[in-house]
This record gives sequence, C-alpha cells and structure tokens, in this order.
Amino acid sequence: MLNSNIRTNSRYAMVLTGLLFMSTLGCAGSGHADQSVKANPTAISNDLKITKSDIVFNQTLNVFVFEQRVEGDAGSTIPRARGQLDGAPVLAYVFVTDLKPQAVGFGAVDNGILALAVTSHPDFDDTPLWDENGDLVYDNDGVVYHTHWVVLVKDSRVDGGLSVFQFQKGQPGVVLPPTNPGMTIYLDSPGFAVNLKGEKLQVIVPAYRINTDRRFNFDAVTAYLQVNTSDKKMPMLGVYKVYDILSKDLSLPFTVRTEK
Repeated sequence: MLNSNIRTNSRYAMVLTGLLFMSTLGCAGSGHADQSVKANPTAISNDLKITKSDIVFNQTLNVFVFEQRVEGDAGSTIPRARGQLDGAPVLAYVFVTDLKPQAVGFGAVDNGILALAVTSHPDFDDTPLWDENGDLVYDNDGVVYHTHWVVLVKDSRVDGGLSVFQFQKGQPGVVLPPTNPGMTIYLDSPGFAVNLKGEKLQVIVPAYRINTDRRFNFDAVTAYLQVNTSDKKMPMLGVYKVYDILSKDLSLPFTVRTEK
C-alpha cells in the first residue's frame, strides 16, 4: 500500500524488522508450504561474513563511499545459475539505511526500508543502461556485481522475512527513479561504480544522487534473494536467507563519516 505520509523517523520499523531478521537467521531451506520453487541458497563462505562497514562522505569529490569488508574475498562467491528466470538466485551485499525511499526517486511506501544492494545473478540482466563487463553488450552481465536501490518491506511468506516492494502494472501512485529497469517492483539500477579488491567492497555514489543531508544511519547485511515469476501468492523478489548482519540486530548503529 502506497502512503504519501511515511513516518519521518522509521527507526522503530527498522528495529522490528531487525528482530524479524534475527529470528530467521539460518532458517532458509526449511521452506513454506506455498513456495512453488524451493529456495536453494548459496552456501555460506568467508566471502559473506562481514567484519567491518563504513560510509564516508568525501567533501573534495562530493561523493559517498559505501564500504564492506569481509573475512574472505568480497565478491568472489557468486550464485550458481538456475538456467531460467523463475527461481533465479541473487546474492547480495546490502547497505540498509534509514533514508526515505524518496531520497533516491521512489515514491513513499508504508514502513519501506531503503537499501543499496550490490548483487550478482547470472540468469538475467537488469541493468539495461550499463555495461558492467565492458564488452559493449548491455544485456549479458548480470553475474558481475552491480548496484541496485531497493525498497524492502516485511513479508512473512519468505524465510528471510522481507521482500522488495511490489505493485501492479498501472497502479496509481507508483513513483520510480528514471533509471529503473521496468520491473513491477521498487528496484532501481543506478549504475554506481563497484570496486572489489581482496576483503574490500566499495561503491562510489555521487552525492547529488541522494537527495538528503549527509547524515544518515546504516547497517551492513549479506543475503540470498530469489526471483519468482510462477506463483502469484509469493513475492517477485524475496529474501530467503540472511548470512550476516554487522550489528547483529539490524539496529542501524553506524553513521556516515565526513572527510575532506
């Protein structure tokens, strides 16, 4: 349900969602009775265990640098292709924020949680404007880790307890950023640069792409999502397993640092 009067401070909703996350850690694979395509999460590895996260606002360059560090090699684990869109796996490094969805061009959503997700999904490409692997073909690089803004909502139908907010085609009040890939979910493909080097994952976000002041809270998460195109009772893109949460309770305790 769309709502133009989203709460100014959504921390309460975020804490509740954090508790929901914690209650489902490690339970993916138990399944729900109405899941038409069984979730098959990627096995946990050191590449998905977060040790540190930071967001820095660089005043000189006027950019945010989103960073996660892991025990292994960031981005070295990718999901195994399913060979079709229905049931396609999505592996994600996620920065969960207390920013409003409107800050990056979405419409307001009741208790919607805005997150920047760095994802890999070998079965499809949802960044039609960007050529992440540099081969001059724009629809063949979904496996390369790339960025999405997503609006997450609580969803008890999936083991991870969250899904990307979904709407009906032609539904009044839907507002999407102009770089969205045309799917009927609150997902954007902003094309931010992703740097992967050893334990470190970094995303460079120009400050003008976030319509807010430079102060917000965040948390770091690694998770498995899965696409659904066959069962209308299930979300199109749901979270089925949470591997790690840096704060352990998704309380969003971390704040943006500013440097020159």
